[in-house]
Amino acid sequence: MGTAESLPSALNRVYKSLSGAGQAIDPATAGPPSSAPPGSPAAATEPWAALEHLSALFHLTPFERDVLVLLVGHSMEARFGAIPPTFALALAVLDDPHWSALSSARPLRYWQLVSVDPGSPLHAPLALDERILAYLIGMPAIDERLRALIAPLDAMPVQARPADHAAVLAGARHWSSPAATNEPLLLVGPTRSARERALAAICGSCQLIPYGIDAADIPDSAADREHLARLWTREAALRASALYIRTEQSPAGDADAIRRVPSFLRMLSAPVAIEARPGSAAERLDGIRLHLSAMSTAERRQVWAAALGPLADRVGGGYLDRVAEYFQLDEPGIRQCAAIITGQAAQDAASGAPEGTAADTPDASASLGPLAWRTCREHARRGLQALATRVEPGATWDSLVLPPAQLDILRQLILHVRHRAVVNDEWGFAARHGRGVGLTALFAGASGTGKTMAAEVIAAELDLDLYKIDLATVVSKYIGETEKNLQEIFAAAEQSGAILLFDEADALFGKRSEVRDSHDRYANLEVSYLLQQMEAYQGAAILTTNMQHALDTAFTRRLRFIVQFPFPDAAARELIWRGIFPAATPVADLDFGGLAQLTVAGGVIRNIATLAAFQAAGDGGRIEARHILAAVRTEYAKTGKPLTAAELRGLNDRSTEREPERGREPAGIVPNRYPAGDLA
Repeated sequence: MGTAESLPSALNRVYKSLSGAGQAIDPATAGPPSSAPPGSPAAATEPWAALEHLSALFHLTPFERDVLVLLVGHSMEARFGAIPPTFALALAVLDDPHWSALSSARPLRYWQLVSVDPGSPLHAPLALDERILAYLIGMPAIDERLRALIAPLDAMPVQARPADHAAVLAGARHWSSPAATNEPLLLVGPTRSARERALAAICGSCQLIPYGIDAADIPDSAADREHLARLWTREAALRASALYIRTEQSPAGDADAIRRVPSFLRMLSAPVAIEARPGSAAERLDGIRLHLSAMSTAERRQVWAAALGPLADRVGGGYLDRVAEYFQLDEPGIRQCAAIITGQAAQDAASGAPEGTAADTPDASASLGPLAWRTCREHARRGLQALATRVEPGATWDSLVLPPAQLDILRQLILHVRHRAVVNDEWGFAARHGRGVGLTALFAGASGTGKTMAAEVIAAELDLDLYKIDLATVVSKYIGETEKNLQEIFAAAEQSGAILLFDEADALFGKRSEVRDSHDRYANLEVSYLLQQMEAYQGAAILTTNMQHALDTAFTRRLRFIVQFPFPDAAARELIWRGIFPAATPVADLDFGGLAQLTVAGGVIRNIATLAAFQAAGDGGRIEARHILAAVRTEYAKTGKPLTAAELRGLNDRSTEREPERGREPAGIVPNRYPAGDLA
């Protein structure tokens, strides 16, 4: 018997052994010698090599191989008779029999090539596994028990990015070594597309088919994990495949999904790669680490130009440069946005609108640039929607009442964001100073002094989204949860280009304490981790605090800008009062100088103006002094703050009725209908 025996030849040989042993064969069912079924995939590749390949893969003895042939014959050909074969029959009719073939430690049962009732293994019918039968007859298939958990990955370019060429070569070299089935590859990269593209390149080099499974789908039970591992090891050998374990889509907080991975890996004997986002728990798994770089601004621009095609010129080079710089989308994200832009342009052309303009854009000369910018903002913000609250900017420069020095710092901040690509990339600052390329600013001042409003102005000026981070949802008492929450926020923000606003940052970024117990140690780790994230963050982060003195000095040292928001003096408060009411609001001849005597910040002034507006609307008239004073009383009552004598003088000098000898009513606030004692 030659080593290259085909399945048809083996079927004929086993049939002769079966009939020569005196087994009852029905002459009516006996047919001609076996041949490849006409039209089957195997017929085109005669002689069939599947049998020999299967025997070599699982180290089958000649007897074990003939057991499989016997089962194929009974499954496919009528001449083998209708009585199900047993192990006792195989021992009686096949050459070189051995009892150990039926052991659960031998390949036939260990790799589930055949199944038998363990209670009566000798005389119970043997069953050939359906997947093995499909493989032997040349039918393309995947084990049905794997289909729900493991699926082929979407087609990706097998050409690696030049920046990742060394990592791909290292991965291919590892999978070509004998140790490939014992140690996984860890693909450490910032985006899913970068990791999957590197995987596709490695698989292409090794001629492997990539399949993927989510870490959360790995069974919790050890027995189920082992069963899945055996099935996949068998499948990977049959199809020359590699398994890619995805970790990024695991549910938030499902730490068990990552903890199950190491034990699953120990049960596998096949090429495995694991996606690992930098800083994630998956990155701490054992394996060969391959670090992948993020796409540069120049690479993203090339992808944009290729995806838009002829429309790239209508978007304009300036806009292409800006979207490539601000929105760190991966290649699939860029192509999705380009498809939206292309579809909108086609729709505008079909409706008769000027090419390159959105339906609501009246300017016929407008390019596709604004549409491209808006599309990127809407696409990229999806990652942050569940992690933060988007703030719709409504403030303008005219809304800010700040000293000139503070306004100048805010304008410098905007200047740094706009020209960061020139300084960091073109002028080489990022290469020389790898850390600290992100822009972080601290807005310090009492509540209501305009910190959030200033962030809105910056976001509106840059035409970027502003997201407010609720620290109550970030800080966790459970060890490691705070770091994980921060990592998710920064990772999502990297793609969105958004400005992050950490309100009341002193709650998280306070001074690191002396380590007295494990709680102090982990609290300090949270601060240190945040500092690392801020140094690596490519975008702009704004932090606000009411207590700058409570911040860690190591933290403030890493801030590029610190803006002090002073409590407004009387002159500033008068300016705030003059601009607090919208232009459409009916307002009486109020004395803003008198209102400025109220020692409150701009946020409280806004609250008072809003309360007064609702009261005036209820009265059906314009906002008068009596509405202001009623609103003051309500606002002060919230905090239990009394009106001081100076504040009362400022109000009463202008807003109460004058003594008769003065001869006229004051120009400004109309007479107060509420007794002064009610406001005290």
